[in-house]
Amino acid sequence: MQRVTTILSIQSSVAYGHVGNSAATFPLMRRGYEVMPVITVHFSNHTGYGAWRGPVLQAADIVDVVTGIDERGALAHVDGVLSGYQGAEETGQAVLQALALVRRRNPRAEYCCDPVMGDVGRGFYVRPGIPEFMRDTVVPAADIVTPNQFELAFLADTPIASLSDVLTAADRIRAQGPGLVLVTSVEVPELATDGPGVSMVAVDAHGAWAVTTPKLDRNFTGSGDLTASTFFSEHLSGADAASALATTAAVVYAVLRITDESGQAELALVAAQDAIASPPEQFAVQKLR
Repeated sequence: MQRVTTILSIQSSVAYGHVGNSAATFPLMRRGYEVMPVITVHFSNHTGYGAWRGPVLQAADIVDVVTGIDERGALAHVDGVLSGYQGAEETGQAVLQALALVRRRNPRAEYCCDPVMGDVGRGFYVRPGIPEFMRDTVVPAADIVTPNQFELAFLADTPIASLSDVLTAADRIRAQGPGLVLVTSVEVPELATDGPGVSMVAVDAHGAWAVTTPKLDRNFTGSGDLTASTFFSEHLSGADAASALATTAAVVYAVLRITDESGQAELALVAAQDAIASPPEQFAVQKLR
C-alpha cells in the first residue's frame, strides 16, 4: 500500500464558510493527502463579516492537542507542518513548539508558513508586533513561505514595483532560511496580460517561475489558505517548484471560477470537488531565470 503524504495543519477554523483549516482540509483530502487539523480558533464565521462568535484557543491548548497526537505515535508520519494566520505571538510560539516536536519524530518534516499579516490597500490587519515576530522568528524557521506581494515587501524590507524587485525580495527571504518562496499575488508591469489577470511567482535555488490566471470580478476570503495548502502538498509529494505552481494555479482558479458562477460569497468547495481533484484548465508556467 502506497504511503499517504500527511500534513499537520495548524490554522483557524470556522463553522460557516471556508477559511484556514476549513479551506485547506477538504481540498487536501480530496486530492489524496492526509490532514491532521489543529485549530487555533473556532469561530462561527470569518472576521471579514465584522461580527463573529466562538473561542480563541490558548497556546497551551494547541500544544496539548499536538502532544496528544504524539502520544498516539502519529507525529512520526507527519511529512509537513502548515500554519496560517497567527493572531498572537503565543500562537506562533506554539506552532514552533509543535514543529520542533514533529521534527524530533521525523527530521525530514518540512514547515510551510503562510505569513498572513496584511495586503495591498488594507495595510496590516494583525496586532502590533505580529509582523516583526513573523519576520524575525517564524519565517527563518520555515522551509517554504507563501506571502502576498505586500507581505513580501515587509519581510524583505524592500519596496516592490517591478518583477526584478519581486525576485530580489524573494532571494532576501531565502537568505534568511526558507528554501522556497511562493508569492501568491504579484502585480507588476512585466506580468501584465491583455486582460485582467492574477499572477503568482515561485522562487527556489533552481530558478524562478511565474503563472497567470484570469482575474475574477470578486475576491474570496480563504483563497490564500487554499493556495498555500495546495502548493505545499504538491511540494511534499515531490513536485518541483514549476509543477507545484502550475497545479496550484489550476486548482485555485477552478475553485474560484465555480464559486463565482455560483453567486455565493464563501468558497464552493463541495461543488468544486471534482475540479479540485482534476482541474479542467491548465495555465502555462513561464521561467523567469
